[in-house]
Amino acid sequence: MSKVWLVTGCSRGLGRSLAEAILAQGHRLVATARTPSQLEDLAERYGDQVRLVALDVTDFEAATRSIEIARESFGRLDVLVNNAGFGDISSIEDTGLEEFRAQIDTNLFGVIHLTKAAVPLMREQGSGHIIQLSSIGGRIGPPGRGAYAAAKWGVEGFSEVLAKEVGPLGIKVTIVEPGAFRTDFVASSTIRPSRPEYASTVGVLADHVRSLHGTQAGNPARAASVILQIADLAEPPLRLLLGSDAVQAAEKSDQARIGSDRKWRELSLSTDFQAPSTPYTVPWERP
Repeated sequence: MSKVWLVTGCSRGLGRSLAEAILAQGHRLVATARTPSQLEDLAERYGDQVRLVALDVTDFEAATRSIEIARESFGRLDVLVNNAGFGDISSIEDTGLEEFRAQIDTNLFGVIHLTKAAVPLMREQGSGHIIQLSSIGGRIGPPGRGAYAAAKWGVEGFSEVLAKEVGPLGIKVTIVEPGAFRTDFVASSTIRPSRPEYASTVGVLADHVRSLHGTQAGNPARAASVILQIADLAEPPLRLLLGSDAVQAAEKSDQARIGSDRKWRELSLSTDFQAPSTPYTVPWERP
């Protein structure tokens, strides 16, 4: 069945691949970009099946307007994909506060803006699916990615809370965590100089990113196909890793975290007034 999608950051990379896949499968699309003229070929090929919208995701009023365009053009919104983002590389010490704010405004507040604008419409419909493009950097903390990881970890926490709140309203949430994909993401991001003391950490990552560009294992067309698949599922995953590098990094990180928690378990438990007599249950889940 044809769905109405809205995807941010459609001008390049995974967003562009996803926009093309959505339209090729006969769905309707609100395709957004800072410069929508870069998407004119989609309008030429697909006509009224697509609406091109200028959108800076850091502008909440513009985000709200893009959701209204989906309603006005197609009568509803079935899938929102928060894809727009960028990630510079530098040590935390050498990243200016304005650079921090720029990454967090786009990568985190951009997601918050579009999500808050879309939820009322989806709540009224009693259905919808919000797909957040996070990153393996939202699961682990790579050196040199302090601002980007801060934003993506924020997306993960925000989206997990969102899923619990809107699930009973018929709205699904999926956090997609890609590894390195063969797009121009690296070229569009900036590797900023870091002082020599960070050569063995930030410098190593920066060199790796430079050497990897153009040879990444991730195929954006296959990622787009997977996103279309999960949008059709009655019970989609809350989190979905994309790419072998993301799977391996997440497994290693999760195992290390579990090991650390076990190592320090007794110290953690020692802070209670007394040993708990009953297993802990979260208050929002029924026994």
